[in-house]
Amino acid sequence: MTLIMLCGALSGLGIFLALRSLDPRTDAALSGAGALARLDADLHRGRAAAALTTDRRHGTEPARMRRIGSRMRERLDRWGLDLPGDLRADLSLVGRSVETHLATSLAGAAAGAVLPFAVIVPAAVAGGGVPAGAPVWVPAVGAVLGAALPSLGISSRAGERRRDFRHVVGSFLDLVSMNLAGGRGVPEALSSACSVSDGWAMVRIRDTLGTARLQGATPWSALGQLGEETRVDELRDLAAALALVADDGAKIRESLAARAASLRRRELADAEGRAQARSQSMLVAQLLLCLGFLVFLIYPAVARVLGS
Repeated sequence: MTLIMLCGALSGLGIFLALRSLDPRTDAALSGAGALARLDADLHRGRAAAALTTDRRHGTEPARMRRIGSRMRERLDRWGLDLPGDLRADLSLVGRSVETHLATSLAGAAAGAVLPFAVIVPAAVAGGGVPAGAPVWVPAVGAVLGAALPSLGISSRAGERRRDFRHVVGSFLDLVSMNLAGGRGVPEALSSACSVSDGWAMVRIRDTLGTARLQGATPWSALGQLGEETRVDELRDLAAALALVADDGAKIRESLAARAASLRRRELADAEGRAQARSQSMLVAQLLLCLGFLVFLIYPAVARVLGS
């Protein structure tokens, strides 16, 4: 019991120190270079948020979580650490800010470290005994799992949304090609193509183009930046093709139609592959069901033979 109480006290002290380190009042005075580096990082994040309409997508996030996450991000920036690029792309695609994700991971780690004591302490009180060293490694494993669960959930959701985004991009390419065939210029064709739907992916494209127009940036550079942020290669290819139109006057309508057809064929192949995988999983389930039924039929005869 003493060991359990000591481990609980150490865990509580660690959580307190972690939260204390996020308090900006405990920061030491920064040097001039450090202050400029922080200002430059904040300016870069602000421009990215404005260009990619993150304020609208993240407006429903709890303010307290964002404040805690922003302090964590400042600490990570000061230590030269950052989230992996794939995870940041998944967060952007799902519509969750990096700050909220960091705060959620911290809450998950704290919950994972504390929840095992809800099992260990009653077991010790009931006299069931606790394995040696369990109060030490069980909370550590729980904290790691609790911190990793939000990232795993984001990755799963982002995979589905990325497939949906690619489907919308294929339709967008067809619409842009038809508008170009009608005699419109590239900016007008892009604006008209993204105004036909209110789906989340088309709204994301429309907001990106609108923000680029307000900031004086080219539409293709904005689409390329959106493709970089979300890891959607089709948007980056579209941006490169539109840049050729602006720089060299290349013919783009036939190329866009061909890209759309190629994208649809790849989506069809992916859908067939997923269907085959599900068919195989159903076959395995049927085999297991048949095996269980055979065991149910054979067991009485085998038990009678062995009993005799």
